[in-house]
Amino acid sequence: MNDLGSALDLAASGMRAQAARLRVTAENISNADTPGYRRKTLPFSVDRTNGGVEPGRVQLDRGPLPDVWDPSHPMADANGYYKGSTVDLIVEIADAREAQRSYEASLKMFEQTRKMSGAVMDILRR
Repeated sequence: MNDLGSALDLAASGMRAQAARLRVTAENISNADTPGYRRKTLPFSVDRTNGGVEPGRVQLDRGPLPDVWDPSHPMADANGYYKGSTVDLIVEIADAREAQRSYEASLKMFEQTRKMSGAVMDILRR
């Protein structure tokens, strides 16, 4: 029964990590047009105690901010340029889809483990 509990812990840690990743991705998407915004990423690491996944600290993209030409923008300089964001919507949508699929896989594992533990309990009751 301990193995089933460990499997539930692993699946739950995967769901928590992917939910955190989805929150960061949603924040990036919502700030894609914010001048000077740097894309955030969330690295994962292995939890050495139970083998699960835990999210690390949010990291900022250190790449150069792109120059956007829009002379009518209030932050534009004398030449009509302002610093845009480092968010690429295509990359963010792909990351969101990957996180969603990983979350769904962890959820399926959680459901299967729960069903197996229920079946074990039924067998033990007999």
